[in-house]
Amino acid sequence: MKIKILTLFPEMFFGFMNSSIIKRALEAKVVEISIIDIRDYSKDKHRHVDDTPYGGGAGMVLRVDVVAEAIKANRSEDSKVIMMSPQGTPYKEAMAYQLAKEEKEIILLCGHYEGFDERIRHYVDQEISIGDFVLTGGEIPAMCVSDSIIRLLDGAITEESHLDDSFSNGLLEYPHYTRPLVYDGMEVPFVLTNGNHAHIAKFRHEESLKRTYLKRPDLLNDYPLTKEDEKVLKELCEKE
Repeated sequence: MKIKILTLFPEMFFGFMNSSIIKRALEAKVVEISIIDIRDYSKDKHRHVDDTPYGGGAGMVLRVDVVAEAIKANRSEDSKVIMMSPQGTPYKEAMAYQLAKEEKEIILLCGHYEGFDERIRHYVDQEISIGDFVLTGGEIPAMCVSDSIIRLLDGAITEESHLDDSFSNGLLEYPHYTRPLVYDGMEVPFVLTNGNHAHIAKFRHEESLKRTYLKRPDLLNDYPLTKEDEKVLKELCEKE
């Protein structure tokens, strides 16, 4: 997979691309990431990329001529251009799976300052928001989206590592434990130490159900509950 990131601050991606799983995925050629400086497409010697908004108002707005040229120079018929924007579609794990299977090259456009000239939207295919809040720029959202995609690619991490992740099956992930067996009076549940894999699987599924009910009950609206699931949740409600 190829990912291009259009940004005003390329230096922000140095640590992202040189650490942990992302670094290993790049070295293994699972993914290719290109960081493109939008300022390279500015028309003047001072590399200006923004200007004051028509009609007045606070802040500076990214110019359509600069950003559009950056997009045109880096896209092809096999590209999908995604704008990072708080006005975009809320990002979900299902979208990460869809993008991980995308055959087209992905271009992520990072905004900054007050925002984009509205006409820039003419050159993008999709807008994504990572949440109902505003950041100083689109660089961190671009890292979030890239990370969520790359970890799902073949060869990045083992498939087992993400199959039971929160949201991957509609529920929040079950709790994990490791050594020591007992710490500060808190003990690892016995079922995880007895070697009975059927009991372990049942325990983990029930814990996912309980955790989802307590922390994100809205997710259960779309989850196909079995009779056993309903029994677990009924018992949980009776305990409250």
